[in-house]
Amino acid sequence: MKKATLFLGALLTLFFISCEGPAGPPGRDGLDGAPGAEFEAAAFEIEVDLNLNTDLNRYEFYNQYPSDIVLLPDDVILMYRLEEVSDGLDVWRQMPQPYFSGEGLLYYNFDFTQGDYTVLLEPEFEANLVPVDLTDNQVFRIVIVPSDLGTAVDMDQTNLSSVLSALGVEESDIKKLH
Repeated sequence: MKKATLFLGALLTLFFISCEGPAGPPGRDGLDGAPGAEFEAAAFEIEVDLNLNTDLNRYEFYNQYPSDIVLLPDDVILMYRLEEVSDGLDVWRQMPQPYFSGEGLLYYNFDFTQGDYTVLLEPEFEANLVPVDLTDNQVFRIVIVPSDLGTAVDMDQTNLSSVLSALGVEESDIKKLH
């Protein structure tokens, strides 16, 4: 009798262990696309002369992205201006950026769409008084931050090196357009 009870107990135990409970909540949807597809950050550098727009009292440079860069609807860009070179090291400042000149306050700013971007220099005084060294031969770095990155990466957006590191972009990956 003990063997029959032991056998029956073992059988019931196996029966209960093998049962499944209710299905759990569904997980997040994955990204559609090719297997192994990942976001790809991009960065490029431009050296430009900003052009006076007298109607809007500002300087501007308008351009489309390089042909090998495609922005998706929710991608964003960060833009940095080369402020100076100190002891052989580039000093980059995130835009928008205020600048104090002898004439008064002005702002380096930018806007962008999915197909183009504009670099702006907006003075709070007559634009034709802006010194030429603030409009000509200006160097900017544009960094594309993919939308699928979300908030998954912790980066100091004011620090170009931190942004590039967080996005996995090496200095050698930056396209220099002139």
